[in-house]
Amino acid sequence: MDLNPAQLDALVAIADHGSFEAAARRLNITPSAISQRIRGLESAAGQVLISRGTPCRPTPHGESLVRLGRQTRLLYDEASQALTAAGPVELPVAVNADSLATWFRDVLAEIAAWDGTALRLQVEDQAHSQELLRRGDVLAAVTSDPAPVQGCTAQPLGALRYLPAAAPWFADRWRRGRSPDWAAMPAVVFNDKDDLQHDLLRRQGKAQLPPVVHQVPSTADFYEAVRVGLGWGMLSEPQADADLAAGRLVRLSADVTDVPLYWQRWRLDPPGLAAHPAAVRAPAAGHLRPA
Repeated sequence: MDLNPAQLDALVAIADHGSFEAAARRLNITPSAISQRIRGLESAAGQVLISRGTPCRPTPHGESLVRLGRQTRLLYDEASQALTAAGPVELPVAVNADSLATWFRDVLAEIAAWDGTALRLQVEDQAHSQELLRRGDVLAAVTSDPAPVQGCTAQPLGALRYLPAAAPWFADRWRRGRSPDWAAMPAVVFNDKDDLQHDLLRRQGKAQLPPVVHQVPSTADFYEAVRVGLGWGMLSEPQADADLAAGRLVRLSADVTDVPLYWQRWRLDPPGLAAHPAAVRAPAAGHLRPA
């Protein structure tokens, strides 16, 4: 199969931007040129590579070529940087929301001093970010799975500790004797992928979430929702320490949940984060528990 780099660029642009028109704007060519490149690539592959919907998405066969296109572009960019004063290299990275709100901010501060690297962050739950690596959407990811994706390496970062916490008045209201009324006390979850609260309830002998469950899909707003008494929630230790010490929050039990985190990246050694693992490990060591 003869692969044309321009055709791969068109495929990646459609995967990134969701339509032939947006891909054409990204590559500064006409939509008709994008269509021609995709037709040529599909003809060479003997497969439909793009599902023509809204948005357009790669088919399973197309996803493998999107991954190849990203890797090829990265190698071109790396070579260009070595030989010329090339433009910035894009570095797509997946990180979970709680890490982004705490220790990963120090990583951003490190990147601020780097020239020639444009960071593209995607926020994804640590239990699901590996899928972005498999699809080739990102070059590196913070994940909770120690098993590396094929073609990637995995390095342990430490564990992000979560504590069950609530506003003091909320805890008093839902206390039954010396213990919280776990079965009835309203809870806050981040989104449908967030199992932290449910896992703690199972340890407390409760099979289900309480009748009232609020969903707040923003780390800062989730934290604020717990702090003002919307419900109880599992808060990351780096976030909650100051308010717990000041009495603005209270722990509901001595339970903790430690979520191990790993830094997975392609073995391409591109410029930027993947070539500077210390830029990730050092901030993680300052905030995370030893795994």
